[in-house]
Amino acid sequence: MAGSIWKGSISFGLLNIPVSLQSAQSEKEVHFSMLDKKDLARIRYLKVNAKTGKEVPSDRIVKGYEYQSGRYVIMTESELKKANAKATQTIDIEDFVLLDEVDPMFFDRPYYLVPQKGAEKGYYLLRDALEGTRKVAIGKLVIRIKQHLALIMPRGPYLVLELLRFSHEVKSEKQVHFLAASAKKPSYSPKELKMAEELVEGMTSEWKPEQYKDTYYQDVMKTIQRKVKGGQGHRVSEAKEEKIATTDNVIDLMPLLQKSLMAKKKTARRKVRARA
Repeated sequence: MAGSIWKGSISFGLLNIPVSLQSAQSEKEVHFSMLDKKDLARIRYLKVNAKTGKEVPSDRIVKGYEYQSGRYVIMTESELKKANAKATQTIDIEDFVLLDEVDPMFFDRPYYLVPQKGAEKGYYLLRDALEGTRKVAIGKLVIRIKQHLALIMPRGPYLVLELLRFSHEVKSEKQVHFLAASAKKPSYSPKELKMAEELVEGMTSEWKPEQYKDTYYQDVMKTIQRKVKGGQGHRVSEAKEEKIATTDNVIDLMPLLQKSLMAKKKTARRKVRARA
């Protein structure tokens, strides 16, 4: 299914409900490329072998866990899945709770739960059971190589899943310096409190999320468009591949390192002459 980031099943008693997880977020942000101020050449990020200084192709990169200083054990993708195959393919419902009992501090990221073909009956049975009992389901699932706590709740005619933080991932107020240190609350007058409450009441309205816009994104884009229209755009040339020596499709960084070293030596010599 297009757009799904996870496929598996919800385990609900003896019911197994095949579902897919699709992001409910539509993130909008300005993406910038990193350029060298000197000549506006693009800055590239390479995954380089620390021993040879050469770039490593992605199909040769493996996961290593450092169990002692300088010693690693290698884990393959299949080994990570086999470590707990059920956890990587199943959302195990462990409890049902009231939504009001869940602290919003634990909320992390929302997703839509979509039934796979043939799973519609179990999907809507769970949705209707949650709505009828006014409960939400709490379970766990593994996305990539991280296990998450999850909350499943009805939303209109379908189900949504909210990734939750585990309790150890949420700081208590005692771990926040100011909150832990400020045992004594500053005093204020009844008149000040009354005025503050009146201000809150005066600004109270019905919750309409669509009325809140990302004005910073819009303002940045207006500035960018204004600079483009004003002729302040620049053509950025990509590095010519033939200038970079390659061996077996792996970039040889030695010429680049040598050029950098030579440039540094020239700068050092100029500084010495300037002091003389």
